[in-house]
Amino acid sequence: MNVLEQIVINKRREVELVKQSFSIDSFRESEHFNRETISLTDAITKAGFGIIAEIKRKSPSGGDIKLGLDVAEQAAFYEHNGASGISILTDKDYFGGSLNDIAAARRVVHLPLLRKEFIIDEIQLYEAKAAGADAVLLIGAILQPQEAAYLTNVARNLGLEVLYEVHTAEEVAFIPAEADLVAVNNRDLKAQQTSLQHSFDLIKILPKHIPAISASGISTSQDIGALRAAGFKGALIGESILREGHLAELVKNLKP
Repeated sequence: MNVLEQIVINKRREVELVKQSFSIDSFRESEHFNRETISLTDAITKAGFGIIAEIKRKSPSGGDIKLGLDVAEQAAFYEHNGASGISILTDKDYFGGSLNDIAAARRVVHLPLLRKEFIIDEIQLYEAKAAGADAVLLIGAILQPQEAAYLTNVARNLGLEVLYEVHTAEEVAFIPAEADLVAVNNRDLKAQQTSLQHSFDLIKILPKHIPAISASGISTSQDIGALRAAGFKGALIGESILREGHLAELVKNLKP
């Protein structure tokens, strides 16, 4: 069993526990549920090339990255240094996160927040909206086409934007037409191997009407320049920024 399969099995258990404790309607009582969301798509396109900076403490591929990070402090750092949006890993067992991280960031920044999670059930979308997220990640590798379409529609009806992630040409064929953004994940979630070449290969067949971003394995201005030249509108960067703190330098080098 590969890591992705392990994560999804664990996630199904988590979702069942959530359903035992909460109803979908219970999330409507949150202070954030009726908040007007901030468009991640607009933030990225207005930037010309936008960087979504990520908050995570650890990962299966990177090991311990920044276990002691303060979410509010990290989110404020990202906003101050030019990020277009913030991606927040909410998986606890494999990435060290939680929904509380979204709530903590929401209190201190005005950037759009993406819930990055292994979403397999609509209740996770309600959780995201209640916590203060503006957008959610849907992963093509773990969803059937009909599941992806259904979850996209639920998210959009809640006012959440959808960043739809693909890694293979087969997954590109099933990108929901209503997705707001598409991301090419350069990391093979099953083998935990990373190559920017995935982005350069898949950009050629991605739908032209959906802004595309590249995710994983991006660490330098040269990487960003090559992605921008290939047609990408943004990049999702986590580990390198968390380890090196060089977000301002990357953003500065984007400007003419």
